[in-house]
Amino acid sequence: MIIDVHAHVLLPEVEGEVSGRPGHDEHRATDARRNGEESLRVSGRMVGERLSRLTEVSARLADMDAAGVDVQVVSPSPSHYHYWAEPGPAERAHKLANEGVAAHCAGAPDRLVGLGLVPLQHPGLAVEALDHALSLGLRGVEISSHAPGRELSDPAYEPLWARAAETGAVLFLHPFGCTLDERLDRWYLSNIVGQPVENAVALSHLVFSGVLDRHPDLRIVAAHGGGYLPTHLGRADHGWRVRPDARGCAEPPSTYLRRMWFDSLVHDPAVLRHLVEAVGADRVVLGSDHPFDMGSDAPVEALRAAGLGPDALAAIGGGNAAALFDLTTDTPERDSP
Repeated sequence: MIIDVHAHVLLPEVEGEVSGRPGHDEHRATDARRNGEESLRVSGRMVGERLSRLTEVSARLADMDAAGVDVQVVSPSPSHYHYWAEPGPAERAHKLANEGVAAHCAGAPDRLVGLGLVPLQHPGLAVEALDHALSLGLRGVEISSHAPGRELSDPAYEPLWARAAETGAVLFLHPFGCTLDERLDRWYLSNIVGQPVENAVALSHLVFSGVLDRHPDLRIVAAHGGGYLPTHLGRADHGWRVRPDARGCAEPPSTYLRRMWFDSLVHDPAVLRHLVEAVGADRVVLGSDHPFDMGSDAPVEALRAAGLGPDALAAIGGGNAAALFDLTTDTPERDSP
């Protein structure tokens, strides 16, 4: 069974909840400053052209069939995080997101599995939002690399990590926006460079702060192959060895990457081989970022291009994800093209 763990759905009802709220205009201005006007225009056109693939189950299934994917793990578009929102609107928006994903997946329950959202900007609401997602049959939640004024190492998130570990919920770490701001406002560097940077920073906060020591059962999946961190593990381990102020975790940082999972969306066969070498074939899962332009329309072909052995291909193609998300390994029956 081929399982794609990185695919998105667009939920207009979430945007309707936050539109016009205090802070919304400021959020939009920040987004424009970070991305640049040209990138926003291109992105708007791209989303418009792919709207049916982001909202309609039938279009999603057709794409999956064309790519040879049996099951997708569907998460909200990261544009729905809205970590700027006050508690009331944030709570309502995230519940709408959870309900929207659940309803979308109900359109093809044998082929679609969902993840919800939690309001990271309000840690006191995060556990309740996670429980809400799980109560709807979702398998976990998608989170960004940080919230305003809070890194993932913030002690305020300890109850969320504890609850996720207790329930077995998957935490899908997918950045949205980069705090390098205007330095990346041209040539779509906000995504091309910013997303891998944010992945590396967020994972480093989780590792170096000892979150994974305190919560060893956490199920964390990092989008975009974990960004730059897996390719620079030597530097992380060296710093941990020589700098006493880097000893927030009990073991060398590379140890912890073998306790997490990473999607295969790295856009280069050599980088994918390196990722597998760094974290193990049992810790990599297939990812496409469907249906955005920075994703892959042929994730299975990209996996095969890495030249991995048959056992690794089977594990990454679906075996690891089936175990991680507690899915049956029976291949669901596809609709006729």
